[in-house]
Amino acid sequence: MRAVNGRAARALRSPRAAGAAGVVFALLLSAALVLARIAIPGHPSASAGWLGDPGHREAVRTALGLVPFAGVSFLWFMGAVRDHIVHGQEDRFFDALLLGSGLLFMAVVFVLSAWVNGLIAVAGTFNLTGQWASWELGRHVTLTLLASYAMRMAAVFTLCATTVGHRVGVFPRWLTWLGYLAGLVLLFLVSTIAWSELVFPAWVLALSGHVLWSTFRFPGARTAPGNRRTT
Repeated sequence: MRAVNGRAARALRSPRAAGAAGVVFALLLSAALVLARIAIPGHPSASAGWLGDPGHREAVRTALGLVPFAGVSFLWFMGAVRDHIVHGQEDRFFDALLLGSGLLFMAVVFVLSAWVNGLIAVAGTFNLTGQWASWELGRHVTLTLLASYAMRMAAVFTLCATTVGHRVGVFPRWLTWLGYLAGLVLLFLVSTIAWSELVFPAWVLALSGHVLWSTFRFPGARTAPGNRRTT
């Protein structure tokens, strides 16, 4: 009886932990991405006036300071999601993809944050001779890390989580379609459409909101491992 109660408590805590951590991560990452996009726009000339203000540079530094906390929230979210939707030997392949893509995503985000922080430090003096070439190189590396690497890993994470969640029956149909759409946008369109990287925190927020709504509305309900939805 004690073992059964322990499993029930664990089943209840896991989705709620995923929901709470996902909301925190989505909000923190969105704030950091928005300020990073403003500071590092697609055209280098557009950033000169904005970055010339010390207050704006300090705002970006503040956002970058939130990234480690977003990373902790994402690791918590990822662990809780894996515990909630990945079950049994048959899901080890997707479990490995989910874990690997999530860890690679956060590693690239940390590198990206450190790089942007360096660019912000240089931005205070880029009016000096020779600084524009360094700034353009840094801006290009930043956008490449964001669109070509971090968001592609986020796409793999989204597609894997959606596939497994659909297979075990814990994702409703609308969330499954939303996950596949978000994954495809992050995989193929993020390099060509500015601000499309915000699709990832939006998907995490939608998933977290659904998880929290489900656990509070049906506190004792959780789909058993291996069971699938029939509707």
